[in-house]
Amino acid sequence: MDLKLWTEELRQLVNVDCGTATISGVAQVAETLAALWKKEGWHCENVDLGAAVGPGLLVTNKLQSEHYDVLLIGHLDTVFPAGTVAQRPMSQDDARIYGPGTSDMKSGLLNILWAMRGMDKSDLQRLSIAVAMNPDEETGSVHSHRWLGDLAKRSRQVLVCEAARADGSLVNARKGLAGYALTFTGVAAHAGNDPEKGRSAITALAHSILAINALADAERGTTLNVGVVNGGDAANIVAPWASAVVDLRFWENSEDERVHRALLEMCEKGFMEGVTTTITRLNHKPAMAISAQTEALMRLVEQAGERENVKISWKAVGGGSDANYTAALGVPTLDGFGPIGAGFHSPAEYLEIASVEPRIRLLRRVVSML
Repeated sequence: MDLKLWTEELRQLVNVDCGTATISGVAQVAETLAALWKKEGWHCENVDLGAAVGPGLLVTNKLQSEHYDVLLIGHLDTVFPAGTVAQRPMSQDDARIYGPGTSDMKSGLLNILWAMRGMDKSDLQRLSIAVAMNPDEETGSVHSHRWLGDLAKRSRQVLVCEAARADGSLVNARKGLAGYALTFTGVAAHAGNDPEKGRSAITALAHSILAINALADAERGTTLNVGVVNGGDAANIVAPWASAVVDLRFWENSEDERVHRALLEMCEKGFMEGVTTTITRLNHKPAMAISAQTEALMRLVEQAGERENVKISWKAVGGGSDANYTAALGVPTLDGFGPIGAGFHSPAEYLEIASVEPRIRLLRRVVSML
């Protein structure tokens, strides 16, 4: 492959501010990719997912297909705010490429294109392939998960092209996640003259943190984290309000149900007399669990790795992706088909240059064997 051309195409994608909220940047990345796909003769369609996010991009080799042999998924957005590219545009040394979204997941998007560029014409004639790129994965795919789910239900299997882990592992399981916003409404009073007339929302918040932490189950891998708290107006005022944001992670979807019910019941009951508590679920992704069909797909990937001399190993990870949604629908799903990378969501993000070409070959071989 022409690594220099691949790198220049990657630069076009990385050097665009495209955090989920930077809608114009997400649209620019979609436009750049659509132009590259159209040059290869693929059909491209912008998908309107609402005014709150940029467009989704659907690419297919067979426009009229009602069902797909494989759905390849990636996301157009990053976590970084506007101005990040100006501070640290894409750069590289002999071994690695750096920059916002290099491995999460501009290189994965590009590897899909390059894998399909090199497919045999007979395979492209035989297979019906769809590529879905969504604009809001980094904020939970709130606006796009139904679109992705509808495509997945029309597909035999799903390959998500997020980065391979730092040790080269592909991903066969992911924790599910949910985010909750809690709001506490108390009664203000002067903290010196008549504190007994007040009802502190902050005190209720403190009680809630202990109760929420107690819902965790370390043996099952169920964790809860109260990661953001706010409240009160001044030190000499009994706090009339407070808020918290809670992160839940789980391997088992039954644990998700247990904790969700418990949170609703706890908040309805309240954590302190005189303080009301409201709860809103902000986002949700079911766990990506391994099924018998997924195990069969894993064996196929392992066979493809043998043919391409690419070592295959598997890892279950705590972070969620769009693979969570498609796996929960019962569609065999695997993840991590992008180049090897690490440092996601940080200035240290990188991808391993030496992994680019082998991962393109691996993805191409897997699709050709379907």
